[in-house]
Amino acid sequence: MGRTAWLDPVPFLRGTAWLDGARAVRADPAHADALPWDTAARAALPIGVRLEFTAPSGTRAVQIRYRAHVPEQGDPLGELAHHFALWCAGRCAREAFMEPADEATVTLPLPPPPAQDRPPVFTVHPPESQAPVILGLRGLGGPLSPAPRRPRWLVHGDSITEGWWSTRPAHAWPAVAGRALGLDPVNLGYAGSARGEQAVARQLATLPGDLITLAFGTNCWWPVPTPAPLMYEVTRAFVRLVREGHPDTPVLLVSPLLRPAAEDTAHPPGDALAELRAAMEEAVRDLVAAGDGRLALLPGREVLRPEHLADGLHPNDAGHARLAAAVAGALREAGFAGGQDTGR
Repeated sequence: MGRTAWLDPVPFLRGTAWLDGARAVRADPAHADALPWDTAARAALPIGVRLEFTAPSGTRAVQIRYRAHVPEQGDPLGELAHHFALWCAGRCAREAFMEPADEATVTLPLPPPPAQDRPPVFTVHPPESQAPVILGLRGLGGPLSPAPRRPRWLVHGDSITEGWWSTRPAHAWPAVAGRALGLDPVNLGYAGSARGEQAVARQLATLPGDLITLAFGTNCWWPVPTPAPLMYEVTRAFVRLVREGHPDTPVLLVSPLLRPAAEDTAHPPGDALAELRAAMEEAVRDLVAAGDGRLALLPGREVLRPEHLADGLHPNDAGHARLAAAVAGALREAGFAGGQDTGR
């Protein structure tokens, strides 16, 4: 068997929040104008979106047709690697480096299937910069089938959740923890924002999910200085708004991670990050004490050490792996997730 017809990519897409036509986006297109401009801009990038499929042993490769924004000369993001990574059995099996194009095709050979009773699951992580759109995919030498669905995990946060300073999309902490827990992470990290915006909480309330993690707060130290009493109320209000659409869904809140320059420094009228973190954690404990038995807390201060930070704020690959392990452990300890490494 040779080439098959191009397949609609939608049944193969994972990590998707909303679709705007053929484009996977991370804000509701019908209500994106209610979001702050910086959040809406980041939501246009398909962070965490993947293709997942199975293939019989005769399928030699997967071919993916896509289009991406072609950066103008001098665009600082134009130097970012534009690559596709094929994962299987818990490791990266293939990578293909391409160029952004109005339309192009990438071919990824499939590794020999491991000896097991069922076909392996393959995951392709496309580039995340230049907002690529998957137009179609097909198998060479045999067919492809959409992989079985996994429980949907909504992960909201800032640039750390987006995966900044991880060397590959698959190394960002939501992707790592998703593999460990057998979940489908939907990355709703918005670099530069994630300040407890009510409009974001309302969108989260409308988005179906089996599990939710909230990991925001560092941008409430800077660039939007926030007093600790307000941080307490913002946290309570955010969780309550999410609860309007998810009254029984397990929610884990991760308070801000170590940020050495911010821990004891305030930007009036805001407070130091240590005080903001304490206010968020107090808000979660008070909500639990008031009867929210499906809410849990992971205190963020001790998760990372300075050597896990690439720039004093964002984790390096080792930091992302450490954060993923801490989140997975907290979800298991709370009884919100079991799961074993899927190897995807």
